[in-house]
Amino acid sequence: LLDAGLPLIRSLKTLARQATNPVVRKTLEETATSVEGGSTFSEALAQHPKSFDKLYLNMIRAGEAAGKLELILNRLASFREKAAKIQGKVKSAMVYPTIIITIAILIVSGLMIFIVPKFKKTFTELLEGEPLPGLTQFVMGISEFMINNWYILVPGIIGAVIIFKIILKVPFLRFYIDWVKYNMPLIGPIVSKTAISKFSRTLGTLMGSGVPILSALNIVKETSGNEVVSQAISKVYEAVKEGEGMAGPLQATKIFPEMVISMIEVGEETGKLPEMLDKIADTYDEEVDNAVAALTSMIEPIMMVGLAVVIGGIVIALFMPMIKIIEKLGG
Repeated sequence: LLDAGLPLIRSLKTLARQATNPVVRKTLEETATSVEGGSTFSEALAQHPKSFDKLYLNMIRAGEAAGKLELILNRLASFREKAAKIQGKVKSAMVYPTIIITIAILIVSGLMIFIVPKFKKTFTELLEGEPLPGLTQFVMGISEFMINNWYILVPGIIGAVIIFKIILKVPFLRFYIDWVKYNMPLIGPIVSKTAISKFSRTLGTLMGSGVPILSALNIVKETSGNEVVSQAISKVYEAVKEGEGMAGPLQATKIFPEMVISMIEVGEETGKLPEMLDKIADTYDEEVDNAVAALTSMIEPIMMVGLAVVIGGIVIALFMPMIKIIEKLGG
């Protein structure tokens, strides 16, 4: 709208009328009113911290100072679009395994709670106290435990989820959880590549918009979404504050690959660091795509085999005593 020549206030009011979400509509209306009352655009947005984070505010502040608000808004839109695209691909890759695991848990729980007890009763009557095979006893033991302790299991699972969410809010504990995710087989490469892409894209967008490097690093640290990366950026921030370049401190953190370090070093030497960071982000966006595709194709057969082994094990455990019963009836 600004590119088309509409004034800022009119653009905000137009967007407010078009908004279908009542919260978004109210935010835009209040922002337009604040700008109408004499506030700058960044000051008006700062009144809504839940909707507009420090990344938004600092970029728009820099755009206002340079007289390039339209350019900055376009960069912000491009940044959010690319970030959402990567985030969406990672989430969609995890949806299918989550559905399969949920279905598997429901199927196995159904077998254990409703089917296995019926077989247990039949085996007890027909085998007249003869010992059951070890696998059968194991399966029936789990079944009995689930039936007798469901009132502990269900609250226990809910409690574990709540405790995990509380742990995620404690930086010290969250660091170790993020570290485990960063170094896990299969998932680790996706986590690290996504983190590097987000770091590069955010820092490159901020610096390219005129935000000073220290302010940009501080914002990247707060919006990284990964405590391992956040602590690494804190060390880089302190080093840059003392007058060092970025490449050396980044290398010292040992979480950024040599290719990233080399490209940042070249960017610093040529004075084209924002452009180089954007190239790193584009490269790692592609790598995330490839890693997600590889993980999806790998997880599917593994999960199917795992599900087949579990259900097959239950079926075999129930079938083994039936052989004894057939032999007994035949005799």
